[in-house]
Amino acid sequence: MKRILSGAALAAALVAAPAYGAEAPKLVVAIAVDQLGADLFEQWRGRFSGGLRRLSDGVAYTSGFQTHAATETCPGHSTLLTGKRPNKTGIVGNNVRDPRTGESVYCLLDRSVRLTLTENAKPPVPKVSPANMSASTLGEWMKAADPRSRVVAISSKDRGAIVMAGHNPDGVFWMADGKGFTTYVAKGEKKKAKAAPVSAVNAEIARVWKEAPVWNYTHDECRALSATWKLSAGPRPPAPGGATPPRPRPPARGGAPALPPSEFKSQLPPVNWGVDRKNISSDVMSSPIADDLTLAGARSLIKYYNLGRGPATDLLAVSFSATDYVGHRYGSQGPEMCEQLYRVDATIGTLLADIDALGVPYLVVLSADHGGSDFAERQAANGKDAKRINGRAIMARVNAKLRADLALRADPLDPRSAEEVNVVPRFAARKAEIVPAAIKLLAAEPDVAGAFSQDELLATPMPRGKPADQWSLKERLAASTYKGRSADISVALKPGRVTGAPVVGRYLAGHGSPWDYDRRVPILFWWKGAPSETRAAPIETVDIAPTLAAALGLTPPADLDGRCLPLADFGKGGCPAP
Repeated sequence: MKRILSGAALAAALVAAPAYGAEAPKLVVAIAVDQLGADLFEQWRGRFSGGLRRLSDGVAYTSGFQTHAATETCPGHSTLLTGKRPNKTGIVGNNVRDPRTGESVYCLLDRSVRLTLTENAKPPVPKVSPANMSASTLGEWMKAADPRSRVVAISSKDRGAIVMAGHNPDGVFWMADGKGFTTYVAKGEKKKAKAAPVSAVNAEIARVWKEAPVWNYTHDECRALSATWKLSAGPRPPAPGGATPPRPRPPARGGAPALPPSEFKSQLPPVNWGVDRKNISSDVMSSPIADDLTLAGARSLIKYYNLGRGPATDLLAVSFSATDYVGHRYGSQGPEMCEQLYRVDATIGTLLADIDALGVPYLVVLSADHGGSDFAERQAANGKDAKRINGRAIMARVNAKLRADLALRADPLDPRSAEEVNVVPRFAARKAEIVPAAIKLLAAEPDVAGAFSQDELLATPMPRGKPADQWSLKERLAASTYKGRSADISVALKPGRVTGAPVVGRYLAGHGSPWDYDRRVPILFWWKGAPSETRAAPIETVDIAPTLAAALGLTPPADLDGRCLPLADFGKGGCPAP
């Protein structure tokens, strides 16, 4: 804690009287809906009737921005409660470079910890903790001000929970697929004690991993979206026999034969579609059931920690991941996402009803780690400029020209990514020569919008006072650049371009671009008595933490990127004077 908030910064976090004149919240609830972009939110806003309806009837900012370019889960979540962009949180991607080895590693990798579950799992599950995050969170400010504050986070994904909780939470838990909720155990800590808050809920949900998931239509408008799509092959054909929803069963058992691997049947799976037991876990996580499990975990933690009823204000952070899993596997404009959005609306409504029952004042914020888009083939059919491109072919062309121009005997660039491009270790001594030559070649590719070196992006100042929707491509990429962890060259593809082949049953659509369909997200604030206001002005997700700090009467660290947003009728006073 002292490493993150030391000296004057700790003193600055002391409690003051609540900045707002209304009753101070006893509980702050921070909700993330993974891959709920502003486009999807606006498309569905009129159909919500549960928790998302309630929250959107509060103070609703419809043009929130993840201002950085690497719009992925780990960096996106890292902005929500830190008030800082990824170039300061250190979490610049789901995978980052290890400064010591140059190898790509998971964003939260920490080999020094143990896990309460999956210790000996095969394949191995990464050991994770917040050690790689170089920013403090709202929860840390709260506990520095009053150690009696309880800070708890839960998600289906480790990266959805850990970076929202921060470095010293009372509890942080995520789903170990097929097993239950797990957490990390640092040196000197006891596994049983760390696992205690989720042991009861893990026993309760154990049956989920033994039964084929059930996910049926509940809305005719969703059923009407069913269709079969022929997919592009991309750089390589999809895996033969790739699963499709519904998962085909062998004809001998009376089921339908498998579709060709180049086709995808967009429709909800019928009852008992998880025929193969080994697929149950991934099928569960790519359905609304993943959010049901997160809800069960959150409800259990509210009771275990008696949140909202202690002597100080508590924080509950919940990240619902199913929208992201469904979006990747099925796309965002089919019957699967249609049913998922109705379900997550109801799930958030149940969570809020539980918190209502506590009888304490509370404040809610909801946002997303990033947006997303539908799979390229359906986008193209709907008139959008979207297509799959061959990233490896781009790298092959660039490497061949570099070999010829620089008289090299081997490829100087790692061919695995055309967006995060690195010089291979063999040619590290010639990096100063290779990088500018490679940038020139990459920028000339017809599907590339821009390419910049790490050094150039590190030297790019962050805009001050510039609206988030007006940032340049270079500025967006700079906000995703951290010395030693970012690629040698960051490449932005043109809008609508997607690298990689579709893999039916696993991955059809993605995100991660610097364009607004991936950057723009809703930011919703709600409390009892909140005015119903829709605000179209562009703001940033890094504005959330300083806004919540003001509501709690905290003075956050001075080096935040975000600014406090006035929440109007929440009370008198509001944001501190600049």
